[in-house]
Amino acid sequence: MSEFLAKVFPNVLAQGWTDEAGWLTAIGQTFYMTFWSFLFGGILGLLFGIGLVLTTPEGVYPNKVIFNICDKIVSFFRAIPFIILLAFIAPVTQLIVHTQIGTTAALVPLSLGVFPFYARQVQVALSSVDQGIIEAAQSVGATFFDIVFTVYLREARSEIARVTTVTLISLIGLTAMAGAIGAGGLGNTAISYGYNRFNNDVTVVATLIVLILVVVVQVIGDKLATSLNHRSN
Repeated sequence: MSEFLAKVFPNVLAQGWTDEAGWLTAIGQTFYMTFWSFLFGGILGLLFGIGLVLTTPEGVYPNKVIFNICDKIVSFFRAIPFIILLAFIAPVTQLIVHTQIGTTAALVPLSLGVFPFYARQVQVALSSVDQGIIEAAQSVGATFFDIVFTVYLREARSEIARVTTVTLISLIGLTAMAGAIGAGGLGNTAISYGYNRFNNDVTVVATLIVLILVVVVQVIGDKLATSLNHRSN
């Protein structure tokens, strides 16, 4: 078996596991970028998504100024292709983390790249909440936090789980793109150690690992969404 692998995937085995170019290192960097950028970008996207739903003209707390500001910010960042965003905010990245290369530097553009996408997803999810439930909560004197947490987030939790899954999958793709310009991770392995060196086996394996991560996230997300939907019934 080892002879077969050495023959079919010689460059994959040559990469090693734990050194700078190793497979475990690349996978760890991908997890690192995905987790932290979703934490920062996800929180920002959730806040903007809630704000867009609450302040829309048909919302619970209509406010044209706040709605337009949030809407324009989300639309602006969503309109910028991620590869251009990496260069566009390079000075901001340098200011925040004191470097423009590496996995930590990638967190800034990744967070800003994922937040508008997630904000729109959350906006759609929360907009699906039955208006009658919201009006009933208001009629009994529900506070702002009651409306947000007890009504919107609770009633839309299954849908939020689904859009979170979609966002995480998209983010994994963005980390691969960031890796292609030196941020590390599986994207960097596929391009720098695979494509650029004509090591097709490295490119194929790196791609397969990304696909496996996507499938795992999809399966877990679907099960979680289904579970939350049953609990709300």
